[in-house]
Amino acid sequence: MALLSKDRASRFRLINFYPPMIGAGIRVTKVSPDFTRIDVEMKLRWWNRNVVGTQFGGSLYMMCDPFFMAILMTNLGVDYIVWDKAARIEFVRPGRGRVTAHFHIPQAEIERIRKVADESHKIEPEFEIDVLNDAGEVVARVHKTLYVRRKRDRATG
Repeated sequence: MALLSKDRASRFRLINFYPPMIGAGIRVTKVSPDFTRIDVEMKLRWWNRNVVGTQFGGSLYMMCDPFFMAILMTNLGVDYIVWDKAARIEFVRPGRGRVTAHFHIPQAEIERIRKVADESHKIEPEFEIDVLNDAGEVVARVHKTLYVRRKRDRATG
C-alpha cells in the first residue's frame, strides 16, 4: 500500500497552477489526507462560458478528467500502471454558476482493484461522477473507464 502524508495530499493542490486548470477556472478545494477523496469546483467566468452563457462542456469534462486516475495512481503506488481508457459525458442541465464534483474511491475498492490487477494482470474499473450546481442538481454526469495493471519485471517480461 502506498504511504501518504498530509503534506503529499496538500501538495496535490499545486495542480491548481497547472495551466489547463487555470484556463478552465477549475480549482481543487479539498484533498483527504489518505488521498481517497478530492473535491473540485469551477465558477462560471467569461473565459469558461459558451456562446449561450453557460458552462462550456469541455470545461465540465476537464474538471472530471484526472482525478480518479490520480487517486488510484497515488494509492496503488509506483508498481502499477494507471491510465485513462475511455470517458463519456452526459449534459443534464445548463451550468449557470459554480459547479462542483466530489471524487471518492473507498480504500476497500482500491484494494479490490489491486488484488484483481495482481491476479488477473489487468483490470478496467469504471467510475461515475456527477457535476453539481449549488442547488445540488446534476449539471453533467461523467463516466470514466481506467486501465490498471501491475508493472512487470523487465527480466521476466
